[in-house]
Amino acid sequence: MATAETSGKPTGATFRTNRVLPHQPQAVYEAFARPELLARWWGPNGFTNTFEVFEFRPAGRWKSVMHGPNGSHHPNQSVFLELDAPSKLVIHHVSKPRYVLTVTMAAHEGGTAVTWNQEFEDAAVAARVKHIVEPANEQNLDRLRSVLSEEHNRATIRRS
Repeated sequence: MATAETSGKPTGATFRTNRVLPHQPQAVYEAFARPELLARWWGPNGFTNTFEVFEFRPAGRWKSVMHGPNGSHHPNQSVFLELDAPSKLVIHHVSKPRYVLTVTMAAHEGGTAVTWNQEFEDAAVAARVKHIVEPANEQNLDRLRSVLSEEHNRATIRRS
């Protein structure tokens, strides 16, 4: 698959979201690395997750089921391609629709600048799911921020 990075041209199959979260890069990275945290925020609003396999290491598998608010169940399989704490992770979603998600985290005034880059294997598929993916990615980051804030508050209470 030609990508914007390899061909120098946009493929039309990439969705990008940028956000500054008021948490340190290590905390953001840990929200991916710790399945008990990831399950709380992964997916759009109203979804929950059951993780069947979670091998957070390069080439490790991640097998899960996303449960929709309407009672639907969505099996997912992914492979962790690259894990570079606390600045980058790359996940290949190997079940359909296939895509590669690259998340970068960089220290930023007031927290962490997060870039969420989701590149679909097939531009036609990306076009069909765009109306779902774009708001879902924003909701993912909203939910991530919420979970990180809850964890920060718990840690603050434990220290007092």
